[in-house]
Amino acid sequence: MGTRLIPQRRGKGGPAFKSPSHRYYEATQYVHIPGTMRGQVIQILTDPAHSTVMADILLENGTTMTYLAAEGLKTGDLIQVGADATLNTGNVMPLEKVPEGVSVFNVELRPGDGGRVSRASGSSSLIVGHDEDTHKVSVRLSSKRVRRLSPLCWVTIGVASGGGRLEKPLQKAGNSFYAMKSRNKYWPVVRGTAKSAYDHPHGGRSFGKSSSVSRNAPPGQKVGHIASSRTGRRRGRVELKEDKGD
Repeated sequence: MGTRLIPQRRGKGGPAFKSPSHRYYEATQYVHIPGTMRGQVIQILTDPAHSTVMADILLENGTTMTYLAAEGLKTGDLIQVGADATLNTGNVMPLEKVPEGVSVFNVELRPGDGGRVSRASGSSSLIVGHDEDTHKVSVRLSSKRVRRLSPLCWVTIGVASGGGRLEKPLQKAGNSFYAMKSRNKYWPVVRGTAKSAYDHPHGGRSFGKSSSVSRNAPPGQKVGHIASSRTGRRRGRVELKEDKGD
């Protein structure tokens, strides 16, 4: 009898695969408030759960908001949160108030979801247009995909902090080990074909066998490309189509 697959062991759970959430800060979501309110950056945080630097904002009403910091934001800076906020770096405002050609990040896909896209370090989206009939706002995401979002979705002006993070190489396996360990990610990832037949269904064989597996395969065999219609590189030209929104 062979060993259980790693996806099976991770799916069952346990301390070996548990995320170290006790080292994470609170969720980075917008605090929707009526009107416009000023806030001050009281602390810059480095969270192992995020590649982007975070900032603690103390608002005028005494509440604290933790959100993803913009590039260039520092302790002591003043920001504005609300519909009448100015177009300064780090300010939070709805899409309907952002003109075309402005870079934003931490974009909400639905009003109140706290931000879903353009959250990675150095990423940003671009406002490309406002529809006068439907009042929808066209936003070009980091993936070059254009989405039409509600004008009530909140965004942060600027570019997500931490840009250039990938320009510095890890240089050795030890650095990658600790980077993955901070989030308890499975690493290193060993190819199934490099293992023995005892450890993996793809192991102990010569190359050439298909990596696709039936959707009705038993759990000990269900690994690889499950019920795939095709595998390999996509060839030919791929055209990006505009998303019509939700």
